[in-house]
Amino acid sequence: MSNLKPNEIVEELDKYIIGQHNAKRSVAIALRNRWRRQQVPEDLRDEIVPKNIILIGPTGVGKTEIARRLSNLTDSPFNKVEASKFTEVGYVGRDVESMVRDLLELTVNMLRTREQEAVKEKGQQIAEERMLDLLLPKSGLKSTLKPEDESQPQFELVSNNTETASSTREKLRKMLREGKMDNRYVDLDVSDRAMPVVEIFSNVGMEEMGINFKDMLGSLLPKSTKRRKVKVPEAMEMLSAEEAQNLVDMDKVVKEAISKVEQSGIIFLDEIDKIVGKNGTQGPDVSREGVQRDLLPIVEGSTVMTKHGPVKTDNILFIAAGAFHAVKPSDMIPELQGRFPIRVELDSLGREEFVRILTEPKNALLLQYMALLRTETVDVVFKNEAVEEIARIAEEVNNVTENIGARRLYTLMECLLEDILFDAPDMEEKRVVIDKTYVEDKLKDIKDDEDLRRYIL
Repeated sequence: MSNLKPNEIVEELDKYIIGQHNAKRSVAIALRNRWRRQQVPEDLRDEIVPKNIILIGPTGVGKTEIARRLSNLTDSPFNKVEASKFTEVGYVGRDVESMVRDLLELTVNMLRTREQEAVKEKGQQIAEERMLDLLLPKSGLKSTLKPEDESQPQFELVSNNTETASSTREKLRKMLREGKMDNRYVDLDVSDRAMPVVEIFSNVGMEEMGINFKDMLGSLLPKSTKRRKVKVPEAMEMLSAEEAQNLVDMDKVVKEAISKVEQSGIIFLDEIDKIVGKNGTQGPDVSREGVQRDLLPIVEGSTVMTKHGPVKTDNILFIAAGAFHAVKPSDMIPELQGRFPIRVELDSLGREEFVRILTEPKNALLLQYMALLRTETVDVVFKNEAVEEIARIAEEVNNVTENIGARRLYTLMECLLEDILFDAPDMEEKRVVIDKTYVEDKLKDIKDDEDLRRYIL
């Protein structure tokens, strides 16, 4: 789906996110430009860099959701990080380069899982042969099979005749596939993966030093194994997973992951306004500008060393987001401002948007609660007047207290349905109709009580 047209991208985002048309257009254009870049002549391709975006708007209006859905649409490597957890080099905390390492690690794991799925069938065939080797005894020795029921016959091979051994093996294979061996136990050597973790705090990045030490110790120390007695089905699962892992070419996976991160990676920098300090501030804000300066080369394009090899960040798309209620984007250091040329302001959400959020998206909030309660055979029906009333109360509480956008709906829905969710397993009446009166009765006390509204909602 990486070659979707911008209007198709917006249509897909509309299925999950209400409103915010300008933001959807901007990210759709940025995504389409990636596809366009792949089509231009190679000598010009390296000169075209992604246009990074800043999404400006209060919490709960869909900034994170837009970035997440975007990565799902295009199957792009995606990593969401909170800018506030980074500190300037020299302080104890996360190094900004760790977000690129994390993105690569996520991509390697994702591709490895896919490759294992692709060779799963082959791995099961090899595992089956290994299982038959475990089940078949050596010539002249009794089988290692230990039936739980003594009345079940044990298998014994005393002949060296190849044809007899082959026939017995095929009989065992048939019994194995039919599940007749499921209650038997076999002795299996399982690798013991427990390993001491060594972390070192250093300017080059605590995470990377920890990784290097783990890798070094892993290659020096012999692999310890322990023998376990497991049932045949469990042993088959373990052997299949091990064989599928052995069939995966990790060098190819790592190479593909690095390429995927470099060409189509998306890093979502949330709360970027938290590392922007007003001019002249003192004290705890001292490292904020330092974090911005550390971010600058990553966003601008540099090479980050990882345990899998160097990764270039030139073509990674950075989407930053922040409320910017205390500071302005112009308060960022000028160099970093220039790296985010596209700025989109997201709209605050009101009653009309809340009604649509509750009912329209594929994963609408009302549908989620209805599905949850359906598992208890309780059928909940929301009348239109009830949905309108929930949206009205959400807007009112947002206006009076902190505006947390659509997240307010989650708080209200939990308060509204608390009794039903608690009593659902024992309810005799399996159909519940939620109307305006029900909503008013449930939320009236909390909405009207100033103290409760401030501290609960």
